Amino acid sequence: MSMGKWMRAAALCGALVVSSLVSASSTVAPSFTLPSRAGDNVSLEQLKGKVVMLNFWASWCGPCRTEMPLLEQMHKRYSALGFTLVGVNVEANTADAERWLKDTPVSFPVLFDRDSKVSKLYDVNAMPSTVFIDRKGNIRYLHKGYKAGDEGEYLNQIRALLKE
Repeated sequence: MSMGKWMRAAALCGALVVSSLVSASSTVAPSFTLPSRAGDNVSLEQLKGKVVMLNFWASWCGPCRTEMPLLEQMHKRYSALGFTLVGVNVEANTADAERWLKDTPVSFPVLFDRDSKVSKLYDVNAMPSTVFIDRKGNIRYLHKGYKAGDEGEYLNQIRALLKE
């Protein structure tokens, strides 16, 4: 990573360590299809009828690294109830993400947004950014950044959306 890219990344990550929650006003989640780590393509349309948590992340982001094991626990706990977590890596070169995931394996699908098209659709301007989509395909919650304890809010939102 060049010095300029690194400094922009550090500034983005550092400035946004404080998480902010934006309650979305039930807008339809933009449709997309991305390549997955498993080698297939995954579309949002395939997940309709489930509560979906999109987590936009990068291997260089410290809060993303802290959050990932907690996300894995949520995925394992709620996936049988109609919840799916999808990690969306935003790096142009996926090699860093692959190396990091070797040390921190996850069972949820990881998609690659190499050209940031999906990140732009979802107006991702903080790392990590987490979007909750209800069973009908509407964006219900948006979290920008991550700080310790945010996972409690995630769990409350997952449970509430699963009850609908």
